[in-house]
Amino acid sequence: MLDERLDLGLIDAVAALRPDWRLVLVGPVAKIEPGDLPRRPNISYPGLRPYEALPGYLKGWDVCLMPFARNDATRSISPTKTLEYLAAEKPIVSTSVPDVVAGYRDVVRFADDPRSFVAQIEAALREPAAERGRRLAAGRAILRETSWDATAAQMAALIDAAARQRAAAPLDRAAD
Repeated sequence: MLDERLDLGLIDAVAALRPDWRLVLVGPVAKIEPGDLPRRPNISYPGLRPYEALPGYLKGWDVCLMPFARNDATRSISPTKTLEYLAAEKPIVSTSVPDVVAGYRDVVRFADDPRSFVAQIEAALREPAAERGRRLAAGRAILRETSWDATAAQMAALIDAAARQRAAAPLDRAAD
């Protein structure tokens, strides 16, 4: 979704700094005016696409970008696209959104200003094979730990522990 969570100035500046790059931002526009989106020849907005079409877009990307603004709307954001990008085994460059930094610092590159963002994209494009292997292994580990099966197992363990604790606790009876 293209909304107030995006750093539109950063997107515009990256496109201006690298006019030979193509930036593709997929999703519907919401909570902002379409006219507020940066307009440059190397930025395209295909709009809302069926979920089934998204892997086709992702396949053609060299680097996945998460240019989030740092504002109230992103202070607590936990973007699911991080896991989707990891599953696609693509390099990721993001602004330093707290949840992404906390959970993905070993697999995501971070930058908050246009020149640093461009530098991180360039570093991702030149990623040495050994670094790529390390990042892919770390990403796969995160995906295993956050899969639906792993999440369900963790929840079941918490429920079991709570049930055992409740069964072992003495009954609290009010005085008659």
